[in-house]
Amino acid sequence: MHKMWCWLIVFHLFVLYDFVHCITLTEVRVPKHTIRGHAVKLECHYDMEGEALYSVKWYKDGREFYRFVPRDDPPGSVFPQPGIAVDVMLPDQDPYITGGKPRYQIGDPVRVNCTSGRSKPAVHLTWYINGDPAEPGLVKRYEPRITGADKLETSVLGLEFRVKPKHFKHGDMKLKCLATISTVYWKSNEESVEGEKLQKAPTLESRRAVSADSRADRVQAASSNWAKESCERLSAMQLAIYVLILLTSYRYTS
Repeated sequence: MHKMWCWLIVFHLFVLYDFVHCITLTEVRVPKHTIRGHAVKLECHYDMEGEALYSVKWYKDGREFYRFVPRDDPPGSVFPQPGIAVDVMLPDQDPYITGGKPRYQIGDPVRVNCTSGRSKPAVHLTWYINGDPAEPGLVKRYEPRITGADKLETSVLGLEFRVKPKHFKHGDMKLKCLATISTVYWKSNEESVEGEKLQKAPTLESRRAVSADSRADRVQAASSNWAKESCERLSAMQLAIYVLILLTSYRYTS
């Protein structure tokens, strides 16, 4: 066992407010001894008295090596110092969802993935369907991908299921992915999916077709009746003219 270096820890805790408030540092946990090359866990517990945290900074021998600022993106920053290796690197981007469609019908398969930004350790991902955690059988897990010289990890979590009526019970179906690293990182992404609108019933289309045909038949029948009546009137007129000609000829011959 080797005696652990003497840690000079200075915390800068500020509150986003118009004037200075009292902040209570309740506990600092630093192991007195550790084995060279082994990991150690440093903990800072504080009471903000209901106010918002501005920042937490860790120092060794007067030199800052880690800073946590909730409003920054990402909130955590590491400052390399000799003999110090920080094991937590927060993702450089929020989780994002891929593979989804804007609309689904009942019975359609859903296959989506949630991917986190690069971090250390790997981000823990959780799927939610309409606010409820997805059943374990619907989740597809992948091994984190390690990339870059810094050996940061990218987490991917899949979700596969078939759409059922219960998924649209409250209108749209909501798919949410939550990414966490212990209590220092908490981000989520949510997509809202619409249900495919129902097609018009074929019976209605058939009725409309029959109705249209009936109107056409009536028009055709009316046209036929008019033509028939016109022909009859024309024949009667021709007969009257023929009779008139005969009578006139008879008068002149007499």
